[in-house]
This record gives sequence, structure tokens and C-alpha cells, in this order.
Amino acid sequence: MGNLLKGKVAIVTGSGQGVGRAVAIALADEGAKVITNNRAPVSKNKTNQLDDAKLARLSREDREWLDEELEKLSGDAETTAAAIRAMGGEATPCYGDIADYNAAKAIVDKAVEVYGTVDIVVNAAGSFGFAPIEKITEELWDKVTASKPKGFFNVIRHAVPYMKKNGWGRILNCISVAFLGNRVRHAEYCAANAGAVGLTRGLAWELFEDGITVNTFAPTARTRASLDMQLFNKTVDEDAMSTKDGTPLAMYNDTPLPELFAPFIAWLVSDEAKDVTGTVFHTSGGTIRRYSDPAVVAEMKNPGGWTVEDVMKTAPETLFKDYKSIVKSSFDPYAAK
Repeated sequence: MGNLLKGKVAIVTGSGQGVGRAVAIALADEGAKVITNNRAPVSKNKTNQLDDAKLARLSREDREWLDEELEKLSGDAETTAAAIRAMGGEATPCYGDIADYNAAKAIVDKAVEVYGTVDIVVNAAGSFGFAPIEKITEELWDKVTASKPKGFFNVIRHAVPYMKKNGWGRILNCISVAFLGNRVRHAEYCAANAGAVGLTRGLAWELFEDGITVNTFAPTARTRASLDMQLFNKTVDEDAMSTKDGTPLAMYNDTPLPELFAPFIAWLVSDEAKDVTGTVFHTSGGTIRRYSDPAVVAEMKNPGGWTVEDVMKTAPETLFKDYKSIVKSSFDPYAAK
């Protein structure tokens, strides 16, 4: 075990499985005391998007493969904490849904009760769903946006006072490249992740002088969500598929394990990254990418104001010179630019 985070107390939400679990273990491996978290103890292996009706539409081979992979990915806050303790680290599980303001407070309170403070928050909890915009229900919209950005806010809101008191803090929000939009039909998820980026950038400005950094990372990793991505279109009618052409955005076996990039997350919440804030990273296996900040790339001016005729004449050679919309370009949210 290393000492990069020795003496620090970390909360990792959504750390029962997948990305959150890998991050929690990586932080503990560098000496952090960790509060592990997920909504509730896992009593049955399941995906997020495939209910019993959808599962019934899978072939026998697909169902057997799904069950086998789910068994590999199963776990909860207690199993992650047990894994940390088994390697000689300190960890305490705390169940609760961060979408609930009081439950989020209870998670922070548990860290303070057990370890005395909170130094690091990694928000890795989340929800998502697939549906074309005309089929997104209010329930789906509220469920997805309740986890992020609202759930992220809930935890941060209660943790920041301790960080300010200590004059040191690290906040890291796990998002998705969906914040940029992509060909998957999940506008509610795109909105949730874009909101988390806005929250991150706003807090980076607000908290930097308090010794607190705030960043985001968008992982491509093998998780239960990867299983959903691959199998969902086999369980629904064509007009409800996650993509218009019926092909998943990525295949499960092509997605790398989150453990490969988790040490970068440990570094990012350490003293070594004290000047890194307000930044969005893409983490995929052994590849770490940093996104550029939004920038103005074209403008047009008319001090006297505009008429429609002026706009029609001027815009094509100024605002829209060399312009291509994302849907007509080679835009790829996974690619480094």
C-alpha cells in the first residue's frame, strides 16, 4: 500500500460495484480511510435497464451469458469495504441513496462519526435509461437527474463545511461523455451529466481559495451499464431502441476494466494535483484524456444592431464559416481532440 492519501478520509458514493468500487479500493491502497456506499445491500444480481419482461425476450444463450457476467460484477458497500479491509486498509460501509438530501447527510455524518472529518468526495453513483425523447417519462427524467446533479450536490453540500474547516478538500464527480451528446437516445442522461459538469465548474471557481479542488471524469469501463448497453436493444421494439440503427454504442467485451485507470483518480485527489480544478477528464483503460475548455471560435459584430437581412448576409462568412453541426461531422465524444 502507498502513502499518497495517508490520513485522508474519503467518501466514494456508488462504490458497491464498477467504477466506484475500483476507485474506493485505489484510494484505500494509497492510505485513505474510505466510506463505501450504494443504495442498499445487493440481494439479487440484476441490471439497471432489464426488468423481468425484457429479460424474457432474451435468448437462452444471452440470458446465461448475462447471469455469468453479472455474477462477476456483483457487490455492494459491504463487500467493497471488506475487500479494502482484507488488503489492510480502513473502510466502513454506509447504505443510502444520495438523491435523498437527508440520506446524503447521513453518509457524511457517518464519515465524521467514524473517522472525524471528510477530506475527499468522489461521486460515482448514478442512474440512466434509454428512450427516445417522446417516450421519456417524467419518472425516468426525475430518476436520472435526481442522482446527478442533485445527488452530487446533496453530498457536496454536507461535506464542504468540513473541507473548509480543514483548508483542504477534493471533490471529484463521475460523469459520462454523454454530457456532450451522442447517438444514444437518452437525452435525460445527457442533461444530467451536463448539469454535473456545470456544477463542477461553478464550484471550482467558488472553492479554490479554500484549498478545495473540483473535477470530473467520464469513464469508459466494463460495468453493469455496459451489459445494459449491449443487450437492451434485443429486448425492446424498434421504436424504443437505445440507438436508431439498433447497434449499441460500445460492446461489453471491448470496454476496459475500471481498475486500469483508478490510480489516476487517487492521484487526482491528492496533494500532487492541488492546482488541477474545474477540469473534465476521459478515462478509458490505460488512456487518460483531458477535454479542452469551451471557447469562442467565431463571432460577428454590428455596433448598430442587426436586421434579418444583415444576418443573412454576414453570418455565413463569420459565425458559420467552416461550420459543421455535430450530427454532420466526424464528432466523437470518446476521441481526444
